[in-house]
Amino acid sequence: MVILVKALPQPSKTYGETVCCAGVTANRQWKRLFPVRFRHLKGESSFKRWDWVAFGFRRPTSDTRAESCHIHEDSIVVDGSLPERERVALLTPMIVGSGKEAAERGQSLALVRPRNTRFIYKRKTAVEIEEEREAYRHAARQALLFDKELAELEPSPFEFRFQFEDDSGKHDYQNGDWEAHAMFWRQRQRTSEADALRWMADIFNDEYPRAGMAFAIGNQAKRPQTWQLLGVIRLDVATQGEFAL
Repeated sequence: MVILVKALPQPSKTYGETVCCAGVTANRQWKRLFPVRFRHLKGESSFKRWDWVAFGFRRPTSDTRAESCHIHEDSIVVDGSLPERERVALLTPMIVGSGKEAAERGQSLALVRPRNTRFIYKRKTAVEIEEEREAYRHAARQALLFDKELAELEPSPFEFRFQFEDDSGKHDYQNGDWEAHAMFWRQRQRTSEADALRWMADIFNDEYPRAGMAFAIGNQAKRPQTWQLLGVIRLDVATQGEFAL
């Protein structure tokens, strides 16, 4: 499948630290990969958005969502990447009007074209940051019991959100896309915190909506009525003749 989603790392009591990853196959079938201890991966197993990956898996025992795969982590192999010129043709036929429409189709993952989007950020409190920091510390210690030591992740000092509309109405979703938070850290290191936030606002409030943007969304296993924003994807709007590979 081609990787579309790498969500923020989450502390796990069982696996230490995991990342929810998702993508689509060449015949446009969604797959959700779990558990992926992404920062443990290296070499041919480490992947990024738009990479094709091959992997072995089994059906999960506690997740009944059709797209979910319990991945065999040591089987992951990266096999090239999806060229930019082929992305519209692969993904445009998968776009649905809303999470509600996707649920009615029996899907737990979907692509939507958001309308009237607004990227916003809010500074977290010191208590919120420390709670996240402690959770990552615990995950790092847990990982050491089974594998190698990892540097503790530093929580982002900001919560990033998108307000938008789709066919089911207005929404306000927290942005769980790891890449967005990585953008903040990289740009802050190059410039300053204020400049990094302005730069992100320009990208998500102007550049992406103008050029073409899609949201990868997914529901929760325990609360299937609750949808989350997992990936913010730059995706051109299709023109005639671009709908088939």
